[in-house]
Amino acid sequence: MNELKRPQSRAALPIISVVTFLGFLDTHLLIPVMALYASTLGASVGIIGLIIGLYSVTNTPANILFGRLIDRVGYKLPLIAGLIGDVLSMFLYSVSRSPIHLALVRALHGTSGGLVAPATMSATADYSHKAQKGRAMSFYGMSLATATLVGYGLSGVIASRLGYKVLFLFGAILLTIGVVLSLLLPGAGKKSNMSTKTLSGEGSTKIKDLLKRRGLVVAYCSIFAQYFTFGGVVTLLPLYLRGLGMEAFHVGMLLATFAIMFIIIQLPSGALSDKIGRLTPTAIGLSLGIVSLVILPSVATLPLLAVVMALYGTAYGILFPSISALVADHTTPEERGLATGVFHALLTAGVAIGAPVIGWVGAVAGVQLGLVLTPAIMVLALVMSLRALRQKI
Repeated sequence: MNELKRPQSRAALPIISVVTFLGFLDTHLLIPVMALYASTLGASVGIIGLIIGLYSVTNTPANILFGRLIDRVGYKLPLIAGLIGDVLSMFLYSVSRSPIHLALVRALHGTSGGLVAPATMSATADYSHKAQKGRAMSFYGMSLATATLVGYGLSGVIASRLGYKVLFLFGAILLTIGVVLSLLLPGAGKKSNMSTKTLSGEGSTKIKDLLKRRGLVVAYCSIFAQYFTFGGVVTLLPLYLRGLGMEAFHVGMLLATFAIMFIIIQLPSGALSDKIGRLTPTAIGLSLGIVSLVILPSVATLPLLAVVMALYGTAYGILFPSISALVADHTTPEERGLATGVFHALLTAGVAIGAPVIGWVGAVAGVQLGLVLTPAIMVLALVMSLRALRQKI
C-alpha cells in the first residue's frame, strides 16, 4: 500500500497527537505514586519492585505482538481497544484491595499499553507527508514528552490532596476522552491479508528482515540507548542531589527542565531532519547527551545543574524526531505496525534495564562515577550512526 494521502490526513494528525498525549499520560501519572500506593496495600519492598516492573515485563512483548496485529487490521481498532483497556486498568487500580490485585492490574495495564504505543506511532507516520515525516514525528515526540511533564507534575499534587482513587479516576476520565477522539479518526481498513499463522509464526522472520535495514538498526539502537540512559539518570540523579543536600523538590525541578527542553527542541529538530536527513541530527543528539552526562557529576549548584539538564533535554529533543522518522522512512505502511512496536518495546526495555543496571553500577562504583558511565551505551549508538552517515544510507 502506498503512503496514505487521504484528504482527512491534515485533520487526523492533530487528533492523533492529542490521543497520543492522553494515551501516555496515565502511565506518567502512576510512576511517582505507584510504589507508595502499593505500600498502602501491604506490599513489601520486594513486592513493590515486582509490581512496578510488571508493567514493563508485559508491555515490552505486547508492543511487538500487537504491532504485528496493527499491520493486519490497521491502527484504529487496536488503538480504541488499547485505550479502553487503559480505562479499565485505571478504574481497577482504584478498587484494588491487595498487592496481588495490584500486580494483576499492572500486567493488564502493560498489555493494553502495548496496543496504544505502536498504533499512535504508526498512524502518525501513515498520515504524515513523505517530505515532512521528521516534523510529524516531532509532534509525536512532543506529545510523549508533554505527557511525562504533565503526568509527573499532576500526580503528586492530586494524590496528596485528593487521594489515590481520585488520581486513578482522573486518569480514567482523560483516557475516555481519548477513546471518543479516536472514534473521530479516519477509518483504517485491513492493511494486508496476513493469516493468523503469518501473524504468529512468521513474526520473528519479519523482525529479522527489519533488522537487516541499517536505518532501522540505527533507530533501534538509539532509542534503546536513549531510554537506558534515562533510566540510569532517574535512578542516580536523586541520590547525587541528596549528597549535595538537595531534596525531592530539586529533583523535580531538574527533570522538569529536561522535559521542557525536550518538548521545545523537537519541532525545529524535526523540520531540520526533513531538510538535511536523519543521521546528522541523530549523531548530534547522541553526542550532546554523552557530553551533558559526563559534565553532570562535576557541577554542584542548582543553576549549573539546570543548565546541564537543559542541555540533556536538548540532546533528546534533537534525537527523538530523527530516529522516529528513520522508522517511517525505512518501512512500508504494511509493516509499520511491527516496526513501531519494536521501537516502543526497546524504549520500554531501555528504561526497565537501564534503571537497575546503572543503579547497581552506582552502588559498586559510586554515584558520581555511575553517572559518568551512564552514557556508555550512547557511545555505541553514536558509533553506529556515524558509520551509517559515512555510508550515506
